[in-house]
Amino acid sequence: MTKVISNSTPIIGLSILGKLHFLSELFDEVYIPHAVYQEVVHSDSPRKYGRDELSKLISDGTFQLYHVQNEALVKKLYGKLHEGELEVIVAAKELDLSFVVIDEHAARALAKTFLLQPIGTIGVLILAKKKGKIEEVKPYLDALISHGFHISKNLYQQALVRAGEQ
Repeated sequence: MTKVISNSTPIIGLSILGKLHFLSELFDEVYIPHAVYQEVVHSDSPRKYGRDELSKLISDGTFQLYHVQNEALVKKLYGKLHEGELEVIVAAKELDLSFVVIDEHAARALAKTFLLQPIGTIGVLILAKKKGKIEEVKPYLDALISHGFHISKNLYQQALVRAGEQ
């Protein structure tokens, strides 16, 4: 039984693609920390990516909202990363999870120091392809880039190789 907890960037990215539901289809349980929920659902951003989808997935019980118990650790680490990223990492340890869905390089590095395995938006897409949910990863990578997601040329090529498209 694979459980994950997600940060906001993968939620926004998958929402842009209309594929936020992939998280619940690929993993047995999906947790969202309170800070991430606030960041996505109550953002002042004119872009509303993920706002309605995440709210619905929480309200219908598909995703579980989680309130971090060790807020002191989040506050102590704050400044190194954003609150949402820190809550993902701390909550993963509290929930005894192995996987975190997180894109940002510094957050992934910190997650690894906590012995967590990060998977990002691209990793979710590759997993979706392996599970037969999509035929190709490339069109989704291109769509993310066209919506302002930064994907380096190197990462783009690595993703295509991992997806068997190169």
